[in-house]
Amino acid sequence: MGFNGRHRLIVGGVSAALVVAACSSGEATPTKSAAPDPTPAATVAANPAPATATPVQQPPGASPTLPPAIETPTTQPTIAPTPTRTPLPTFTPNAAQRLGITSFITTGWKTNFEKHSVEYDEIFSAQVKDGIASVDRPTFETPEAASEWLTDRDPVVAVELNGVAKAYPLAILLWHEIVNDEIGGTPVVVTFCPLCNTALVFERVVNGEPVEFGTTGNLRNSDLVMYDRTTESWWQQITGTAIVGDLTGTQLAFVPATIVSFGDFRNAFTEGQVLSKDTGFGGLFDNNYGINPYSRYDSDTNDPFLFFGERDIRLPLMERVVGVAIGGQAKAYPFDNLKRERVVHDEIGGQAIVVFWKSGTASALDGRVIATSKDVGATGVFLTTAGGRELTFQSTDDGFTDAETGSLWNIFGKAIAGPLAGEQLEPVIHANHFWFAWVAFSPDTLIHGR
Repeated sequence: MGFNGRHRLIVGGVSAALVVAACSSGEATPTKSAAPDPTPAATVAANPAPATATPVQQPPGASPTLPPAIETPTTQPTIAPTPTRTPLPTFTPNAAQRLGITSFITTGWKTNFEKHSVEYDEIFSAQVKDGIASVDRPTFETPEAASEWLTDRDPVVAVELNGVAKAYPLAILLWHEIVNDEIGGTPVVVTFCPLCNTALVFERVVNGEPVEFGTTGNLRNSDLVMYDRTTESWWQQITGTAIVGDLTGTQLAFVPATIVSFGDFRNAFTEGQVLSKDTGFGGLFDNNYGINPYSRYDSDTNDPFLFFGERDIRLPLMERVVGVAIGGQAKAYPFDNLKRERVVHDEIGGQAIVVFWKSGTASALDGRVIATSKDVGATGVFLTTAGGRELTFQSTDDGFTDAETGSLWNIFGKAIAGPLAGEQLEPVIHANHFWFAWVAFSPDTLIHGR
């Protein structure tokens, strides 16, 4: 794996900036003396236990090549101000020493480190707080305008909520990893951890109040650790659960989302909105959007970077899987199987589901240019009932059809032709993780086809 130095910025995607920060300061990448036992985070009913994101280690015998730091621009980008909040007491170095915190930085934090649900030796610093800048005042454009810089193959995180459909290009999320937004009146946070290929969306509401999220610069099991800017509690991106601070144990509500191609989003949602490159940084990132700083990261020959958990070799570590968890049961659907079958009917936790796979979506973690990277396809997961009946699906050249009515369905689970035209299958929370990441947080997961 090679990180392209020309496209690494001072403020960038979690993983990029993580690894990059160590380089730019001349310090070695953080390491741990021992591999901690992974501690599964709280399980959310009907939600896939998301997977841990992780930077990548080079194949045995290879030396990781990290890019040189670029010069700090003369004019710094303008970042939207943090919402007003009640001042919090600053945590002291003496208190950190008393708690045995040695693997990450507590300086400058007002977090209540007395409260935590995970062992502190599972967390380590790889960047400074907000060193990877979240997008806090997002602007949007029409699919037609976005097509000026996005190709039909470009991957986007698609979200439809309250009758509003939005697409968040991975071309942008690779460099910011968090977008604080509102969809149809609901405050949401859109997250993407490149190291585990996990795109997850949550309602950013805690105790009835909206909160804003940023990046801590820390990793746990190689996954992005976020923080809320109200209490400065720390949250695991993969589970949406607070693991450190006053809000420890609090769970964010998942919002259905999926990675699909921009072309599929544009065809399905002609009135949809697409996150624009005007992200509030004065053009600082313009030349980087669309460039992958994790070149060849998802190669089969790579090992997960900075991953210290147990290695489950039932599947290749970097195999993409659709992770689903319902009723306390977790299951992984390998992309290699989905590419062959294209439609999989199954039952999880007593619930009948269907998994769709469709070609035409580029990997964001393959080549240097996302638009020309390999085709990994897109997935959708849904309950199988619509129009008052149980349906059975099969793949066609145009999408998917049900055997009961012959209606045609798209990757978003919507009937676009036939007797059931206009019907919508109920989406199931899922994410397209790398196997090592999914199993790190769902160690008892089953594997479809095994």
